[in-house]
Amino acid sequence: MRDYITYFNGEWLPWSQVHVDIDDLGFQLGDVVFEYARTFNGKPFTWEEHIDRLYRSLQYVRNDIDVSQDEMLKIHYEIIERNEMYRNEVGDFNIIPFVTRGLSFEGKGNVFVRIKPINFGEFIPWYETGVHGVIAKSRSYSSISLDPKVKHHSRMNMVLGTLEARDVDVNASPIFMDVDGNISEGNAFNIMLVKDGVIKTPTDRSILQGVSRSVVIGLAKNIGIPISEENIQPYDLYTADEVFFVRSTPCIVPCSKVDNRNIGESDEFPGPVTKQLLAAYSELVGLDIIDQSKHYGNK
Repeated sequence: MRDYITYFNGEWLPWSQVHVDIDDLGFQLGDVVFEYARTFNGKPFTWEEHIDRLYRSLQYVRNDIDVSQDEMLKIHYEIIERNEMYRNEVGDFNIIPFVTRGLSFEGKGNVFVRIKPINFGEFIPWYETGVHGVIAKSRSYSSISLDPKVKHHSRMNMVLGTLEARDVDVNASPIFMDVDGNISEGNAFNIMLVKDGVIKTPTDRSILQGVSRSVVIGLAKNIGIPISEENIQPYDLYTADEVFFVRSTPCIVPCSKVDNRNIGESDEFPGPVTKQLLAAYSELVGLDIIDQSKHYGNK
């Protein structure tokens, strides 16, 4: 593991030298908001959208920081420059800004921006045979308690959901429902399905407003695939023609099983709509997403 250069409260340090006080409310209470963006061929992609969401989260949790959005964007560019010497060996990076509350509600928070190589090897089986999902017993947060539109570290429900999913299928990721029994999201992804040529995805009432979700919605509209944001139940996943997960790093991940039920009746995998979207996403970012994963993931 390289000791990547990291931004920490105005300084540039090796990651190994970045330390958080154990009394920080980010550690004590999970009082952290964050983002998770990436590069493609070392170039930024939707960074402005991720940073905008970060600052909406900060506004919601009432944590003011001395770094402006424009300054945060410059930090993103600089962290890539400072770690560019490592990119040829890893392919591309994730960029992860996060902000903790600090030692008190009245004190100064901590601002971090770190960089990590993308784990392409993890994605290869997902593209080839599909990821599995299990509908968890644990539920998504309700906006009555903590609005899911905030990207935060208070994620014990997702930890429990992951354990519940693994009890059923050790290779599965959890799929959450909201308090009304509608499908909401996963532990790091938005959910979409295809039925009779129409893409369906949950409304944003009980989910994180995913940046990649917005990208896929735009791609679908551009290539003429109908898309509907609506309430979705487990029945709809079980009877879908295709299911796929949308995440910032692997972009689009085809799903082959939900609750140990095979998705769709066709032998074609990924399904035709998922393939179209993968091709459109690859064209948008200027590289073949699957080929890049296989190239760097097999090193």
